[in-house]
Order: sequence, then C-alpha cells, then structure tokens
Amino acid sequence: MDKIKREFPILRKCTYLNTAVFGPLYDALIDWRQEHDLDALLHGSDMWDQTLKTLSDTREKIGHFFNCNAENVSLVYNFSLGMNLLLEGLQSKKNVLLLENDYPSVNWPFESRKFNCTTLGLTTDLEERIEEAVKKNHIDVFAFSIVQWLDGFLIDLEFIKKLKRSNPNLLVIADGTQFCGAMSLDFKASGIDVLGVSGYKWLLAGYGNGFMLFADNLEHDLQVASTGFNAANGNFKNKETLVLAKKMEPGHLSSLNFGSLKYSLDFLDSVGMDRITGHNQNMSMKVKESLGSMGLLEEHVVERVSHSTIFNIKGDQKMFNNLLENDVVCSLRGAGIRVSFNFYNGTDDLEHLIKVLRT
Repeated sequence: MDKIKREFPILRKCTYLNTAVFGPLYDALIDWRQEHDLDALLHGSDMWDQTLKTLSDTREKIGHFFNCNAENVSLVYNFSLGMNLLLEGLQSKKNVLLLENDYPSVNWPFESRKFNCTTLGLTTDLEERIEEAVKKNHIDVFAFSIVQWLDGFLIDLEFIKKLKRSNPNLLVIADGTQFCGAMSLDFKASGIDVLGVSGYKWLLAGYGNGFMLFADNLEHDLQVASTGFNAANGNFKNKETLVLAKKMEPGHLSSLNFGSLKYSLDFLDSVGMDRITGHNQNMSMKVKESLGSMGLLEEHVVERVSHSTIFNIKGDQKMFNNLLENDVVCSLRGAGIRVSFNFYNGTDDLEHLIKVLRT
C-alpha cells in the first residue's frame, strides 16, 4: 500500500483519520480534472458529445462496480437531493421504520413529509428487533444507513437479504455513503431496493457527485414526479416514457463531477476492492480490539461481531484538541470523537492514535 499512499499528499503531513468527513483527493485525480477543464477552456461547446459520453460511461462504470443494470443507475449530485426527489413519489400513508440518530438526510425527509414513522435505537441485537418491528408495526418501508455516521455501527447485510426474502413487499432504502468504497457490495444480491450514495467520502471523488441504484420493477411503488429535458435525453418524444432512474436526472449534469466519480471507481478497481475490503476488515478488528481494551467504545459496538472502520471514542474537547495538536485529523461527533480508517491507513496510524490517547 505504500506506493498507493504516496498518491495522497495530505497523508505526508498528518495521521488522516477523517475519511468519514471527506475522502482526500489524490494526485492522479487532480491531473485528470485539470486536463478536463483545460479541454473545456479550449473547446467550449465542442465538448458536448464528450460530456454525454463521460456521463454514459460513468453510469456503466457504477453499474459494473456495484452489479446493477446501467439503466437502473441515476446520477445525482448527492444523496440528500436524491432522497428528497425519491420520496416525492412515495405515498405518505406508508409505515416507515427508521433508526434513531441515523444520518439526518435519511430520517428528516420522511419525518418532514409526515410518514408514519417507527424509530429503533441501536443495540447489540438490533437485527432481531428490526425483524420484530417490521411484523408488529406492519412496516412498508425500512430506510437506514448501512454504516451509522456517528459511531460506525454496521448493519448485517446478510440479515438484510434474509429480511427482504421474508418480506418481499417491504421497500428497503439504504444510504451507502459511509460504506461504499470501504467495502465491496453486490447490489443485485443485497436485498436492497434503492441504494443512495454520495461520492465525496469513501469513493474519493470530491464534492458534487453521487448516485442512486434501483432494483427492477419499482415503478409502481415509486411514482416520482420530477422531470426535465435532460431526463428525456433532450428528446421531446421521450416525455411520457421516462423510466424511474431518468426521472431522478431532470437537469444537465457536470462531466467534471461525474467524470471524477468514474475516475475514482477506476482507481479503486486498480487497487482492488477485494484487497481494500480485506485490509479494512482487518483494520476494523485491530482498532476495535485496541480502543475497546482501553474502555473507549460503547457497549453496543464492543459486543458486535462485525463493525465498520468508523469508531466513536469516549472523549471531550480537551482530548480532541490534544489529538489535533499531535496531527491526528478526526472529528467531534455526537458525545465523543470520531475516527475513521481507510485502506491508506495502517497499523502505524493506529499506533500513533493510541500513543496520543495515552498522553
């Protein structure tokens, strides 16, 4: 991984444990973005055909990367916008299951539209309680983040498959922003009906790009009303025949933003998602063991078998300031300090973190 780490200038000056806030940019991506903008400077509107190709290639790449048909891929500027467009096509009389303190852009859009919401707190036996709640409360929609933003709590994706098989009419909507890019995901096999992701964290693609993936045959459940000329691919004849994924793209899209997303997916492929997943799972176990033995993690995290690479450490402003003063880049979140490890972080970063915490 040392050669790969040299692509990220920020890693040379600090212990960067903050991918959960922003995935650092890297040299090769900046080179591509500069070349793209130089082409725009020199060729103006002559780039239009290339722009359309870039967007099409990005959809194809996303589909291949996550195993989803390209025609079921929507390019959105971020998860929050995509989620709000999506819920305009869902009847507000639905019974919705949410998780307490989940990312606001998951919960708030349901709550602001007055859905019938049931909320579960995070516990070690969360999956069992989800299954019970779905049956007891006649849940129509389960919406959640695969990885919880505050403390990295990881939902068991094998459970999601089982839940969907047992409840085929349940609409499963997932936010993968804190998961996709850190771990592999097979969308078609996941049991998830709608997956939304912003690309500026673990996908390392910078701001202003994301996507939503749709399972087949959701047109009846999600009667999205948004539309626009871009949704029709600039063809008046397509106005009345738009598929769900295209309705999520009403206006023109940036070839710089979404080209950056494709470039970073290619980059992650070159590193190898199996390799990244293995590294991150190994780091997760090491971090959990180290921080857990120091009494710095919540019980519902320590007792879980699997966890993400995001952790919330019990600590205050003084501890946070000490970490920053010792070049550990992290964030205050919830009641503690959040650290997040990615494939460019190694045991040396963990050792430095522990050394500073012990001081």
